[in-house]
Amino acid sequence: MKLRLGRYIYGLGAVVFGIITLIWHQISSLGNISHPGILVYFAGIVELIGGLAIQWRRTVKFGAMIIGAVFLIFTVYLIPPIFKMPLVYFPWGNFFEEFSIVLGGVFVFASAIKSYQDKAAKLEKAAYKCYGICVISYSLYQLFYLTYTAGLVPKWIPFGQMFWAVSTTIAFAIAAIAIISGRSALLASRLLAIMFFGFCLLVWLPLCISKPHELQNWVNNAVTLIVAGTAWIVADYIFQNKKQSASAVD
Repeated sequence: MKLRLGRYIYGLGAVVFGIITLIWHQISSLGNISHPGILVYFAGIVELIGGLAIQWRRTVKFGAMIIGAVFLIFTVYLIPPIFKMPLVYFPWGNFFEEFSIVLGGVFVFASAIKSYQDKAAKLEKAAYKCYGICVISYSLYQLFYLTYTAGLVPKWIPFGQMFWAVSTTIAFAIAAIAIISGRSALLASRLLAIMFFGFCLLVWLPLCISKPHELQNWVNNAVTLIVAGTAWIVADYIFQNKKQSASAVD
């Protein structure tokens, strides 16, 4: 099963992540760690290599593996804060956001395993179910921090900041229902990717330009880009499944 546009965007996001990591010499997801210099360079180089490798057919499996692995490490490091603050949604939201990036690598890796189609199909189905949960988390994340979300919306956009904060929160919820139920899942996943692109262009990129010395703006932009790539990877997966089902019927 071929995944096209999604994996290119996903890989680009990983490359951007790698560049940011190497320039800023910091991995914000890992917090206080020993020998940070070694891990920073290692993580940055791995993200760069993975993001480039995933662009080509011969190295796509390797690229997906190492991108997925490095973000899985980041995901694991986000588990302790959940136990420390189980009733606060912020660490939960961070966990599912990072986990969704891991799932993007899983989808691409599974698509590259041509010799093990049954195992790949099971892996993709499991990743798909997990991704639906991640999209639910996107909606809850914005819902619990609606005022903060509204504050990120550029004031020049018509209808007001809170209108778009509420609208995108509802859009996430509808997309989650569509993806989990399978009804209009392809349209939902593509619109989800487009919405993330909108966040990159309208929210995080202007903040990077206006406040270039703030690391978190660059990190959020890179995260949003790679999450957009993941959403389109899911759309590619759904499209290929529909195409195969139609061929089987014919």
